[in-house]
Amino acid sequence: MLEFADGAFLETHLPKSQIALRFIAASLLGALIGAEREWRSRPAGLRTHTLTALASAVFTIVMLEILHSDTLGLEHVQVDPIRIIEAVTAGVAFLAAGAIIQSRGQVHGLTTGAAMWLAGAVGVSCGLGYVAIGAMATAICLAVIVALGFLQPKPSEPNRDA
Repeated sequence: MLEFADGAFLETHLPKSQIALRFIAASLLGALIGAEREWRSRPAGLRTHTLTALASAVFTIVMLEILHSDTLGLEHVQVDPIRIIEAVTAGVAFLAAGAIIQSRGQVHGLTTGAAMWLAGAVGVSCGLGYVAIGAMATAICLAVIVALGFLQPKPSEPNRDA
């Protein structure tokens, strides 16, 4: 009766509870990075960083599942897990580049682009199960963005008398 669904719900090597926790951790840590960008009214904020971290975790977990799968018919295929991480890195870098704009001779969005790239790295670390590494990176990211943001000189108001 449900033969059409055969193969659609393969068993996973990792327990589903671990997968869910890794997805949740990646999403929460990405949201923390994005919340700071949202608070500063930057173009890529809460949702973008959350989804970037989650997508990175999904790609990473799928890579882990492929490595442990014997149901995909890949017994004789050599798999290089680093290629998945490289692909995630390249994809996130492409998104981050979209956040960087040049306007009136000034470049804007570099910090947001770097934060998106870091959200991708946090997602990969959570996807691999290294949630503590992702959490430490997020904490350092927030410290750098917030603390150094206070040290950055404010742009001066244009001279209206000129």
